[in-house]
This record gives sequence, structure tokens and C-alpha cells, in this order.
Amino acid sequence: MRRLGRVVPKAFSRRSSMEIDDELASNAVPVHVHHLRRKLVTAGATAEIHTVRGVGYLLIESKR
Repeated sequence: MRRLGRVVPKAFSRRSSMEIDDELASNAVPVHVHHLRRKLVTAGATAEIHTVRGVGYLLIESKR
């Protein structure tokens, strides 16, 4: 939430999953982002997480 409107690089996102073995770490971040997206929709939040291909993730305010 502190990086609203700025891209969070995948390398930054992966730091927390470094303890997990490489096979799990390869898709751990996308899976967590998927779950976060579902929770945001369910909660009726105005924020959306967008994937910036090859770079990372971007949290923006939606225009609902």
C-alpha cells in the first residue's frame, strides 16, 4: 500500500519468499497476488493490482 501508483519489482517481492525452495519460489509471488486480487474484489476495495509484464506489480485506485 505504501507504493501505490509505483511498480513493485518482482525481485523486491521475492525477498520474503527466499526461504522457500526454488521450485515453489518461482510461482509463490504470482499465487499470492492472485489471492490478494480475489480478496480485494470480495471486499469491494477500490484498489487493483496490475501485472507489469517482465517488471513487477502495480497497485492503483480503480474508477468503480
